[in-house]
This record gives sequence, structure tokens and C-alpha cells, in this order.
Amino acid sequence: MKPTNSVLSGLPTTVFTVMSALAAEHNALNLGQGFSDDNGPDDVRAKAAEAMEKSNQYPPMMGLAELRKAVAANGKRFFNVDVDWTEVMVTSGGTESLAACLLGLIEPGDEVIVFEPFYDSYLPMIRRAGGIPKIVRLMPPLWELPREDLAAAFSPKTKLMILNTPMNPCSKVFRRDELDFIADLAQKNDIYVICDEVYDHLVYDGQRHVSLITLPGMRERCLRLGSAGKTFSLTGWKVGYVSACPALLGPVSKAHQFLTFTTPPNLQWAVAYGLEKDDAYFYGYRDSLQRRRDMLARGLSDIGFKVLPSQGTIFVTADFADFGFKGDDVAFCHDMTVKAGVTAIPVSAFYEGKGPDHFVRFAFCKKESYLEAALERLAKYYKR
Repeated sequence: MKPTNSVLSGLPTTVFTVMSALAAEHNALNLGQGFSDDNGPDDVRAKAAEAMEKSNQYPPMMGLAELRKAVAANGKRFFNVDVDWTEVMVTSGGTESLAACLLGLIEPGDEVIVFEPFYDSYLPMIRRAGGIPKIVRLMPPLWELPREDLAAAFSPKTKLMILNTPMNPCSKVFRRDELDFIADLAQKNDIYVICDEVYDHLVYDGQRHVSLITLPGMRERCLRLGSAGKTFSLTGWKVGYVSACPALLGPVSKAHQFLTFTTPPNLQWAVAYGLEKDDAYFYGYRDSLQRRRDMLARGLSDIGFKVLPSQGTIFVTADFADFGFKGDDVAFCHDMTVKAGVTAIPVSAFYEGKGPDHFVRFAFCKKESYLEAALERLAKYYKR
């Protein structure tokens, strides 16, 4: 038999699938995969059900005008992102946005700078598109931008960079001075930047999310990715969007038309309604997650974990080195799932090579009662 695609056939099953299956097998409370245990806003779901009676045929390939306008308006209202609605394209999730951007913009042999630790689809999609990843490593506990390493990663072959802020899995929010440094390098080296900003509404402790596309000289270089799944706890809907100038959005849309072509119309109408909700929804959702973050962080600290700062997203990272566990983070997560009944994700899974091996990531986008139960199980096991 002839070989299959060398990039995709060699990939392991994702760590999220592995750990979620292990959690189910052992009836563990799953704080690994980042999905909520509620069902999303009632009124947004009601709009989706109502819209099922409107139309169930192909919507426009670029997305419904109502949603594209709502995306542009929401970005302007909260983050001063000034794009016309015609510069917005709807995709089947943020992951498809990423795939379309990479397939539409890079040629085989182009280099793509990516920050490690990273969301697990970045490297496979870069390589499948023919790109060559150039990895710049951020390290705990502060996840500071290594400026010399970043500057050294550029070459004449560099085509683009992926910038994820707020950053999954380490919950870092890039500071303005860091963004200025990145923008300066992008312009000097004449590259594009895919701005993965799916957690843009989930920034805590009075900080503000700043989009790279709003910085001087970056309007024509950036593609901004967003996700309704993250903003409304509707991860199963897989509604995403990408905003960019016509010169960039054009080739990306050509890739999109042969990936998914379009996204269910009733979900698009419902997300458009959701993005137009008043400020109280967005700030209230953020504040409720911040309370749950604080609750989980306090509980983990009391048990003996060293909890790292979580500036955004729905995750906290914790160091278990003081527990004296004889094994790495993969073994620790397995042991914690089987024996303590709580599941997390090993942070080393977000590194290409050998990364730090005594950190785990917990998701706090769960009901408080669920988090309380998880902390009780962890305390019972680790304080025994």
C-alpha cells in the first residue's frame, strides 16, 4: 500500500481526547478540556431555534451579512478594532479560520514563527500547508517574551507569525510593550500576523485586551480570529470569524470555500444576536469566570500546588513539584485522574520538544459546585 499523508498520518490522538476518555473511564471530574458544563445563554440558544424556521439552505460563503456586521461592531465597541463588515468572514470555528489563513497565505518552504507553548493545531496545520515552524519558547512561571530569541527567529523566508493573546494554555496576556516590539519586528521583516484572539473578552483583573491589528502600521498585516464558542460557552456550535483587509482576506476566503464553504445559518443569526447584547453580558460573563478562577486557584494553593498567574482565558496552570511525585506531568495527570478522580492536561503536551514537565493545566469554565467537588477530591487525596 502507498503511504498516506506523512504530516497527518503520524499525528497522535490529541491529549484532550486521551484525557477526556480517561476521565470518563474512571468517572473523574474533567477540568482538562476547556468546555463549559452549562448550555450557553438561554436567549442566544432561543434565537438559534427560532432561526431554524427561517432558512436551512446554504448561506453566503463569506457568512451572513448580519453576523459579519455584528462581528465588526463588537470589535469596534470593545477593542477599538476598526474594520468594515465586508472585511469579515465567517468560518466553522476558530480552528477553521486558522487553517484557511495558513492555506491561503503561505507557500511550501515559507517560515512561520509560533510561540511555545501553543494550541495543538498550530504545528500540524503549518506543516500541512507546507510551512516550516520557527518556534520561540516561553517558559513558566512568568511566560516573558524572549525578545532576543524572537528577533533571531526571523529570516528572509519568514512569511508570517501566529500570535495568541490571551494565550492558551498559559493564560498570558501580552503587554502593550511586548505587542509594540512584535509589531516593530513584523514591519521591519515585512510579514503577516495571524492574531488568534478567541479569548478576547476573557481578560481579568482590570486589564484590557489590546489587538495587534490596532497598532500603527499593522492594519494591513493582521488577520484577527474570533470564536463564538469562547464568548458564549457554545463550543459545539463551531462558529468563528476572521477579520482582515481585502488583500489578505481574499486568498483566505479561497481556502475557506474548499474547506467548509459555509456555516449553519441559524447559528450565524443567533451569534449575531449575541454579539449585539449589551455590555452587561460580556462584563458579567468575564466577572463570573474571574470568580471561578479565584476559587479554583485558592483551593489548589491550599492543597499544595503553586498556582501561576492567569491573566486571561479559562485556564490556570499549577506546579506540582512540591508534591514529590516520581514522574512527569503526563504521569501525574494519569495518576490524578485514576486515584484522585480529577483530570487536568499536562503542559508538556503544548511543547514540540521536551518542555517543562511539572506543570498541569486546569479549566475553570465549570459551575462552582463542580469546581468545589473537584477541590474536595484533590484535597482528600493529596492531604491524606
